[in-house]
Amino acid sequence: MSKNIVVVESPAKAKTINRYLGNDFVVLASYGHVRDLAAKNGSVNPDDGFSMTWETNDRSEKQLKEIIKAVKGADNLYLATDPDREGEAISWHVQKVLEERNVLKGTTVQRIVFNEITKSAVQQSLKQPRQVDMALVEAYLARRALDYLVGFTLSPVLWRKLPGSRSAGRVQSVALRLIVEREQEIEAFKSQEYWTITAVLLNPKNQAFQARLTHHHGKKLDKFDIPTQDVADKIVTAIKPEDLTVIEVEKKQVKRHPAAPFITSTLQQEASRKLGFGTSRTMQIAQRLYEGVDIAGETTGLITYMRTDSVIMSKDAIAEGREFLLKAYGKEYVPDQPRQFKSKVKNAQEAHEAIRPTLLSRRPQEVAAYLDDAQYKLYDLIWKRTLASQMESAVFDQVGVDVANAAKKTIFRATGSTQVFDGFLKLYQEGVDDEPEAPEGDSLLPPLNQNDKIEKQSITPNQHFTQPPPRFSEASLVKKLEELGIGRPSTYASLIQVLQDRDYVRLEKKQFTPEDRGRLVTSFLVHFFKKYVEYDFTAHLEEQLDEISAGQQSWQTVMSTFWKDFYKTVEDTQPLRVTEVIDKLEQDLSQYLFQDLPKEQRLCPSCHEGTISLKLGKFGAFLGCSRYPDCKHTKPLGSSKDESPEGGFESNEPKLIGVDPDTKENILLKKGPYGPYLEWEGSDVVIAETAPEEETAPEEEATPKKGKKKPAKKKPAKPKPKRVSIPAGFDKDGITLEIAVKLKELPKQIGLHPETSELLVLGIGRFGPYVKHGSLFASIPKSESVLDISFEKACQLVDAKAKRPAKARRIIPAKKVTRTAAKK
Repeated sequence: MSKNIVVVESPAKAKTINRYLGNDFVVLASYGHVRDLAAKNGSVNPDDGFSMTWETNDRSEKQLKEIIKAVKGADNLYLATDPDREGEAISWHVQKVLEERNVLKGTTVQRIVFNEITKSAVQQSLKQPRQVDMALVEAYLARRALDYLVGFTLSPVLWRKLPGSRSAGRVQSVALRLIVEREQEIEAFKSQEYWTITAVLLNPKNQAFQARLTHHHGKKLDKFDIPTQDVADKIVTAIKPEDLTVIEVEKKQVKRHPAAPFITSTLQQEASRKLGFGTSRTMQIAQRLYEGVDIAGETTGLITYMRTDSVIMSKDAIAEGREFLLKAYGKEYVPDQPRQFKSKVKNAQEAHEAIRPTLLSRRPQEVAAYLDDAQYKLYDLIWKRTLASQMESAVFDQVGVDVANAAKKTIFRATGSTQVFDGFLKLYQEGVDDEPEAPEGDSLLPPLNQNDKIEKQSITPNQHFTQPPPRFSEASLVKKLEELGIGRPSTYASLIQVLQDRDYVRLEKKQFTPEDRGRLVTSFLVHFFKKYVEYDFTAHLEEQLDEISAGQQSWQTVMSTFWKDFYKTVEDTQPLRVTEVIDKLEQDLSQYLFQDLPKEQRLCPSCHEGTISLKLGKFGAFLGCSRYPDCKHTKPLGSSKDESPEGGFESNEPKLIGVDPDTKENILLKKGPYGPYLEWEGSDVVIAETAPEEETAPEEEATPKKGKKKPAKKKPAKPKPKRVSIPAGFDKDGITLEIAVKLKELPKQIGLHPETSELLVLGIGRFGPYVKHGSLFASIPKSESVLDISFEKACQLVDAKAKRPAKARRIIPAKKVTRTAAKK
C-alpha cells in the first residue's frame, strides 16, 4: 500500500479533503506560509541578485515538524495549496524547506490544483499533477522583494523627515493618494447654481405627463444656461402664453444585459453595497464557504475559489445552471446560447473560474440551516449573481416625445419607459456605488401622437446646485484600483485595513476620510517620491509582474531596473532638511491648513506677533506660533480630533487640548491603563522644526582641575506633571481648553454647609465624582456633571447620604498594600 501526503493551507480545507480521499492519503495543513522574509533590514540583498533571507516562526515550525514526520517514507507528496500565485509560493516554500532538511529522498513531489473543494474536483486533480510553476513563484518573489525594499527603505526616510509617520508601501501609498486627492477635490469644489424648467402638460384626453424644457429661442439649453431664478422666471413668463403641439414621437425597444459572474473585486464591491460588509469580512466569509461547512454530517465546499479575476465559468457549470433555470423559470428566461463574458480588468488572470456555487442547483434556502446569517447572505448573493449571468436580457419599451410651439423654438422633452420582460431582473439587479438622481421618465407616458394639441397645467422653475465628487467607499475604492490596474484583487482587503491601522484614513458612514497623517505622508511622497506614487508607474509595475508570471520577463531584471532608480531617489533625500519639508507641505496643504491665507495674515492669536505655521513634533505635525518657544500657542491640524474611525478617543498618542492660560503649559489628553486623563506638560513636550539628525551638539563642559574630584551634584528630581482623570461617562472627545482648566481646579471648595458649617468639596476619586462633607462622601450621579454641580445640589446630595441608614452606606475597604507598593 502506497503512502501519500497531501499538503493544503488551512485545517478546515484539510478536514474536508480528507473525507474525499481514501485511507492511502494523509492530508495536512501548512497554516498558510511556512516561512517569510526575516523582519529585519537586509533580508533582500540587491547586491547578490536580490537573494532573500527566509525564516520560520514557532507556529510554522510546529506545522513543519508534523509534515516532515508524515513525509518520511512517503511515496508521494501532493502540494495542494490554493490555485493562485500565493498558493504556488506556499507550495514552493514547503518543497524548499523539505529539500533543505533532506526529507524528500524517495518521495515524488507534485503540485495539484482544484478550483472548488468537491469530491470530483479533488479526485480529478490527482489525475493531472504537475510541477510547481516557477514563473508564478518568481512573480511572487519579485512582488515580495519590491514590497520589502520599498517598505524598509522608504519608511525610515519618512520617520526621519516627517516625524509621526508610520510607514509607506508600494501600493498602499498610491491608494492613500487616491483618497487624499479625492478629499482635496471636495474641499476645492465650488458649488454652482443652475436652474431647470419642468412643465406638467395635458394630452387631448386630459391625461397629465411631465416634460423638461430643452430649447429656448431655438437654442439647445446646456446645464448652466439658466444660471439664476431671474433668468428662469423670465423664460417661464415668455413661454406661458405659447400654444404647444407634439412634433415628434420616438419609440424604441432596448435590452439590458446581466452582469458577469463575480470576481474577487466585484464580490467585494457588491457585498459592500448590498450587505454592508467590509472587504476583509467579505473575504473571511467567502473563505469559509470555499473551505466547506458541515451539511448533514459531511463537510461541503459551497463556492469556488474566491481569489480570482476571471469571469469564465466551466462548460459543466453553465450547462447545470441553464438546466436549473429552465426548470425553475421556463424557457423564456434562458437564452438560446450560453452567455460568454470577457474580463474588463487590466492584466486579468484567466486561468481560473469566476466565483460561483459549486452546485448551482443548491438553493440558498436549502443550506440556510447550516449557515450563520452573514454566510447565508453572501452565498445568496453569489448564487443569484451566477444564475442571473446566464439568464435572458430584460426588455424595455422607451418613448421620447418632443412638444414645441408653432415656431419650434421652444421645445419640451418627455421620456418614459416600461418593462416589457423582466428577464434576469426577476432574480438579481446589480447595485451601484453612488446612486444618481432618479432619471426622468421611468413611468409610462399617456398616449401621445404627432400633431396632438397640448395644454399646460403648470410650468415650474427648479433650482439646483452642482455637487462635489463623493468620497471613496470600500466598494468604489476597490473599483478605482481595479480600473487603474493597481494591486491585485486578493490584496485589496489587507491594503484597506493597513491604511486604517496606520491612522492614515478613517472610515465614517462607509466613506473614507484622510487623517492629517495621511495628508502629510501623501504630500511628502508626491513632492519627493512622485514617480513611485504615480498611478501609471504603479500599474506598469503590475504589468511587469504579470509578464514575469507568464515567463516573458526575468524577475531579477525587473528588480534591478526598479532598484537602481529607487535607491538613487532615496539617496537624493538624505541632505533634505526638515525645514524644506515643512515649506513644501505648507505650500501644498495651504488650503487645508490655513484656508489659503498668506503668511502675513496668519497672526498668532496669543502673542499677536508671530505667525501660525506648520511644525513637526514627536507625536506628528501641528500648528504653532513662529515665535516658539517664547510663545507656546499650538493647535491641531485642520479639523483633526485624533479620533478613532468610530469617532471615539482611542489613540494611544496624546491629543493637544491647548495651552494653560495660567501656567503656559501644554495640556494633553492621554490614554492610560485606567482610562483617559489630562496631563500638564512643559515646553519639552514639543519638538521644534529641527529633525534629530540636525540637532546641534551640546556645549562642551569645562575641563575640571586636577586634584581631588568634587562629588557629583545630585540632579534635582524632575517634578511630576499635574494629572487629572476624566470621569466615567464624560464626553472625552468634547473636552475643550475651558473644561480642562475647570477639571484642573478639582478638588475644589465650594462653600460651607449651612447647618454644619463644614466645607463642601467637589472632587474625582477612584469611584467617580463626589461631594465631600467632613468624612462623608456622596457620589455625584452619572446624569450630573461634576463641573456643573451647584452649591444647592451639593448640599442635597450630602444631606440625602447622611439620612441613609449606616448599613446602607457603602463601606470602602482599606486598600491592601503589597511589598512592592510599600517600597514606592
